[in-house]
Amino acid sequence: MAQFLQFVFLGLSTGAVYAVLASSLVAVHAATGIINFAQGAFALWAVYVVAALRTDGTFVLPVGSLALGSEDEPPGMLLAALLGVGSAAVWALLAHLLVFRPLRQAPVLAQVVASVGLMLFIQALVGLRFDTEDLFAEPILPDSTLTVAGALVNVSDLILAGVAIAVAALLYAYFRFTTAGIATRAGSEDELAARLTGYSPDRLAAIVWVMTGAACGLIGVLAAYTIGLNETSYTFYVIPALAAALVGRLASFGTACAAGLLLGSFQAVILWADSKDVFPSWAQAGLGDAVPFVVVIIALFLLGGRIPARGSLGAVKMPAVQIPRIRAVPTVLVLAIAVAAIVCTTGTWRFGVVTSIILSLIALSLVLLTGYLGQISLASMAFAGAAGFALSKLADSWNVPFPLGMIAAALVATALGILVGVPALRIRGAQLAVVTLAAALAIQSFVFNNPSLTPAQGNLIADPTLFGIDLGVREGTDLVTLRFALMVLVVVAICTLAVMRVMGGATGRALLAVRSNERAAASVGIDVASTKLLGFAVSAFLAGIGGCLIGYSRGQLSAASFTVMIGLTVLAMTYVGGITSVSGAFIAGTAGPLGVGYVFLNQTLELGEYYELIAAGVLLLMAVLNPVGVAGAMAEARHHLQQARARRSGRGAAAPEPVADAKEKAAAHV
Repeated sequence: MAQFLQFVFLGLSTGAVYAVLASSLVAVHAATGIINFAQGAFALWAVYVVAALRTDGTFVLPVGSLALGSEDEPPGMLLAALLGVGSAAVWALLAHLLVFRPLRQAPVLAQVVASVGLMLFIQALVGLRFDTEDLFAEPILPDSTLTVAGALVNVSDLILAGVAIAVAALLYAYFRFTTAGIATRAGSEDELAARLTGYSPDRLAAIVWVMTGAACGLIGVLAAYTIGLNETSYTFYVIPALAAALVGRLASFGTACAAGLLLGSFQAVILWADSKDVFPSWAQAGLGDAVPFVVVIIALFLLGGRIPARGSLGAVKMPAVQIPRIRAVPTVLVLAIAVAAIVCTTGTWRFGVVTSIILSLIALSLVLLTGYLGQISLASMAFAGAAGFALSKLADSWNVPFPLGMIAAALVATALGILVGVPALRIRGAQLAVVTLAAALAIQSFVFNNPSLTPAQGNLIADPTLFGIDLGVREGTDLVTLRFALMVLVVVAICTLAVMRVMGGATGRALLAVRSNERAAASVGIDVASTKLLGFAVSAFLAGIGGCLIGYSRGQLSAASFTVMIGLTVLAMTYVGGITSVSGAFIAGTAGPLGVGYVFLNQTLELGEYYELIAAGVLLLMAVLNPVGVAGAMAEARHHLQQARARRSGRGAAAPEPVADAKEKAAAHV
């Protein structure tokens, strides 16, 4: 019993981080209606600022740095901590002013991808600006212990829990008893009424952003010595924090704080249970990371209808969709360009071309699910990875031939996609994004990083053969054979044309109707639940085919091939390309990780180390300035050019590009 209690108290340090992040998420949602996935990234920056200051006296800024001491005489811990906390507050304020305030009336999709982009941007900037390999956190809190019911408890863990409770109490008091806090809460319910009474929701929101940024920086700095420094840990602490915030219905600071502390302790207890012989071996890795996903699902299913929505000045329309039309000449032209790119390249460049072709298929799965159906999914690479690892078992262990093994593996991803899509029957918008991100992290930790399910040395995948023809990716010194590259092109082309046919037909119109208004779609006879699950199924199947092709291109798969960060980067590139159009998927594939754009940056410009930063930065700019993406901007420019030509010729305005506002499609075609 004493050992059990000891692990319960040990979990309070991580639980305190969850609790403060959760309280901050509740406050930001109350002030702006935004679920901020970058909340943990603010703490990440703060802890590295303090570590750098205490190591060599350098105050690292996003651009440049200040020397405030040296290795022999670094700044005092108090000054370093104040600067770290202050930097987190500044990041939060900049996020409000430069990213989220311009998106105040944007669709939820734009807010979610901007939040994800900000998270990626700060994490990439930390990797570039700090010497993360050689920085270590120093203790701030007392290094003493006391005995509670026979268990040895760290005083620092109790202090961290106390800080988390104090932060939740202060935020509650601000919103409950101060004039500014009451006005902020009132503005969340009726923004127009708040403006009419003389309050600026933007200024009130800025105050909340600064307070929550400082709170996240504070708990990160205090807990860094106990939980260690890691580039990704603080970033993804937002997932369990979101779980705790959802338990509190994104409204209760006390419930969110308590849930965060309990979740941290529960994860520590799982570690204690891992050491017991009765605990199954297959569950000894990643189970703790899967717990937040379960909590999120339960909280949203039980409390989803009671989670408050923010009032706004008006209805927000989703981006218009470009209806795909299969035309012979453009199709042949695109295929000819792809074949020429394959034939005219070798080595790394051909590998980049093939990777871009594969990524375009995974991006197309996001276009279908998010752009067409309106279901915000952050788990595309998890589906791809599930198919890739299933292919390894089917092709290498059971000798299932190509392409049957690839199709069967993609069906495994389809089943997983349907399972993840079930919450979409009740959950929408940013809350669904939380579910899919939590699912992706759970799959990565519990499946991909589980040595009982996925060997550490990787999973071998046998080369594909068809009618006795070897379609393997490598031959001698050839990094990518011509046969393999053309096989990938054929598979992707077949899948793309099939999906374009679906999106341009009756099924596509049903998807658009559900995206626009589920009740209206149901009123005209559309089965909303089946349509949603169909969208998840087809999207996961496409991602699964892409994951199998990635497996074939590597010859051996590991968890690093399908990380959550890669999936978020693919989402970023899809949004930049244009998440409502097939051409946007092609642009995303070109610019995706290890694709042609990456090879160009790495080999020609020698800027490969800046790829993630550039990708996240472009995503933020697109989300704020051009939410229709590159493909959408090109379509708008082409339409304006047609109108200008028509006016000059005296024929009046040209017919618009074939785009679909979802409500119009629901009324006209269903």
